[in-house]
Amino acid sequence: MEQDRSMLRVMEVYQSASKNTLADRMGITIVEAGAERVVGTMPVAGNIQPYGLLHGGASCVLAETLGSLASALHAGPDRATVGIEISATHHRAATSGRVTGVTTMLHGGRTITTHEIVITDDAGRRVCTSRLTCLLVDRVPGQAAGAAPGAG
Repeated sequence: MEQDRSMLRVMEVYQSASKNTLADRMGITIVEAGAERVVGTMPVAGNIQPYGLLHGGASCVLAETLGSLASALHAGPDRATVGIEISATHHRAATSGRVTGVTTMLHGGRTITTHEIVITDDAGRRVCTSRLTCLLVDRVPGQAAGAAPGAG
């Protein structure tokens, strides 16, 4: 019960802090959220490169958004998470519709988390595989102690 309240608090902070951010402007929507698994979607339209293909950087933004949220849910409401390394392999192009990212925790420690994020197109074909490592800190850099932490 306490863990559910903790996760709810992290999600509330995440949602309020996400307004007018890059993830918000890119149309990222969280579909499912838990420390072990986060699922989100993003439209291809508006997130393309000049050749009309989903921009690889957009895939990385989706991956870091989902992985950072999973890390924040693992850390709890009194800690913050900061992405420190991301890698991405782009397997195929997406030109329309939505892509879906599914985040799976590979390691959840006290100071480091690592997640794999698999991004697929509407047909379920793998578009990108990403790996994100986050550092867990006691408070958000630049904020006073006691300020609400968020995913980052």
